[in-house]
Amino acid sequence: MKKGIIVLISGPSGVGKGTILKELINNKALNLTFSVSMTTRAKREKEVHGEHYFFVSQEEFAANLKRDNFLEHATFVGNSYGTPKDYVFNLLNEGKNVLIEIEVKGAKTLISKVDPEDIISFYIMPPSVDDLIYRLKHRGTEDDATIMRRAEQFKDEIKYKDQYDHAVVNDDLETCIKEVTALIEARINKK
Repeated sequence: MKKGIIVLISGPSGVGKGTILKELINNKALNLTFSVSMTTRAKREKEVHGEHYFFVSQEEFAANLKRDNFLEHATFVGNSYGTPKDYVFNLLNEGKNVLIEIEVKGAKTLISKVDPEDIISFYIMPPSVDDLIYRLKHRGTEDDATIMRRAEQFKDEIKYKDQYDHAVVNDDLETCIKEVTALIEARINKK
């Protein structure tokens, strides 16, 4: 059986990653399975434990860290996030391509721990900071102070876009999805 690859996607909150991820997962030709990360962040209204994240206490997160069960882990906006190593490796060994969504510092760690032949990485960007703020405000899930913190975080994160194989601007969602899909298909066919 052919071992799977990791498809890593990062980008600021509000850039459209959720919609892009949904389209990629629904494309059966890509054979993608979504990697579920652990987080200490509070669950949002429509999120499901074990599907969107493994929502855990700080103590449970620390126990996984002690066992060295993360490909990467980081703190972002006051919450801990991590990609469970055993979970991802099991999926890869089953021949599945694993879709991982994480922030830039975690991505840097993960990229450094994985053979370059086993991963393709993307940084999804908005056309501008103003566009990002507009999207976040109209999403309606965060207060203005959090939106401004996320915009400032994006200004810092953009400096790291070159650590990814591809930086893709989401100014038109359909075009962005087609571009990312074509790059993943080319990478899968190369392996």
